[in-house]
Amino acid sequence: MIAGMDADSVAGYFRSKSILITGSTGFLGKVLVEKILRVQPDVKKLFLLIRAPDVESAKLRIQTEVTGREIFRVLKENHGVGFDNFIEEKICPLVGNIMKENFGLDNSQLKEFSKDIDIIISGAATTNFFERYDVAFDTNVLGAKHVCTFAKKCPKLKMLLHVSTAYVAGEKEGLILEKPFLMGETLRVGTYLDIESELNLINKTKRELIANCSTDKVVRKAMKELGLKRARHFGWANTYVFTKAMGEMLLEHLHEGCPMVIVRPSIITSTLKDPFPGWMEGIRTIDIVIAGYAKQTMSFFLADLDLIMDVIPGDMVVSAMMVAMVAHSKDQQAHIIYHVTSSHHNPATYAILADSGHRYFFDNPPCTGRNGERVRLKKMRFFRTTTSLRLYMAINYKLPLEMLHLVNITLCGVFSRRCSEYNRKYRFLTLLTELYAPYVLFKGRFDDNNLERLRMVRNKDQNNNEACWFDFDPRSINWDDYFYNVHIPGVLKYMQTELHSTSQNSNDVARL
Repeated sequence: MIAGMDADSVAGYFRSKSILITGSTGFLGKVLVEKILRVQPDVKKLFLLIRAPDVESAKLRIQTEVTGREIFRVLKENHGVGFDNFIEEKICPLVGNIMKENFGLDNSQLKEFSKDIDIIISGAATTNFFERYDVAFDTNVLGAKHVCTFAKKCPKLKMLLHVSTAYVAGEKEGLILEKPFLMGETLRVGTYLDIESELNLINKTKRELIANCSTDKVVRKAMKELGLKRARHFGWANTYVFTKAMGEMLLEHLHEGCPMVIVRPSIITSTLKDPFPGWMEGIRTIDIVIAGYAKQTMSFFLADLDLIMDVIPGDMVVSAMMVAMVAHSKDQQAHIIYHVTSSHHNPATYAILADSGHRYFFDNPPCTGRNGERVRLKKMRFFRTTTSLRLYMAINYKLPLEMLHLVNITLCGVFSRRCSEYNRKYRFLTLLTELYAPYVLFKGRFDDNNLERLRMVRNKDQNNNEACWFDFDPRSINWDDYFYNVHIPGVLKYMQTELHSTSQNSNDVARL
């Protein structure tokens, strides 16, 4: 049941509250921390769970990875010379790890800390599509369990909010409802998912690899392949969404007596307007295409331009999270799922993004010439099916690569380095296509009736200023204007360091 909200309810709710946040160093975590501190400076304390060897190292991570980022620019301007003191007063680093029971805290720390917590926001996750199975399981599955177990030890707790992803639904078509996962539920008929058995399989596989004196590289590769194999066996596209679904199952099973909201965003993009337009970090699903096109390292990609892509700005996700916490905080039996998505009420096709991108780069050609001159880019080519893309790649890339390989053998390895480089790029593009296909060819729409009811309550009970502060209605977005004037410029502004790391490691591009 959604409680009514008075005029000062959302911002006012967080006054004098102590909040534990996991995942604060991630993109969404930064948006959330900044928003809470800006709209409610009288929040009592934000405890940020940070992996670090000691408190001083944790403080340094917060300074460099959270409060030192540009998204805190407005907050810094508001507080002026007092910003550092404000942050010192409001943010408390908590050295710990969600992969460990009780976050690795000793009993005395746990007892002292747990008695103060009013709200827990569980946002920590590994979001790589092609993550090692053991790492993804420890973070996304056991991490969710450890957060829920800790939540039950907090006597003052009013709300546990968990951030998942809408794509736990798998590759379904039609309208996808806001419904929970039950223990053992899978997306493939005739299969049953035993989470304990999956953990045993991970441990058994690692023991066997170690017994065979496998190198770290071999272990890493084997664990990545195991994650994909198990995900696909049960009907999920990749290790990320598979482990997030298992995390939800454990929360559904364990949360009794703990008020809980699960938020499932779709593809999260740059901020629409709050605290300012276009802020982002990381190269996410659609952004790898924008970044690759701008650098002229990608001239084609897989996408059916007639299909709907479900994207949602990061600030809207955070606003929905904060309003949902307020709406359900008085209900100790609260248990609800929110799709924070756009495909149902304001669908945008891939054609809109493609057209916006082509116009943007025509009007603002990037500096890609040998001497730094601006160069007009050709239109990107899109393939509607994986079959047509694979055929194109086989003719234009695989066949020439095989010919180069034969020439290299004939010339005693003169082109060995080039062969290796081209082969690596080909494998990378093949993997990219395989991992992204379930998203760019997705034919479902996410029902958001629960979120619509939340919007109606917010619109009824909030004054105009607060409704503006906590806007999460995708119908207010003009997608063409957003992509052209906000998101694409944001990607280009923030992509430089991210794109460099992406070119070195294919895992880093696979983020939602």
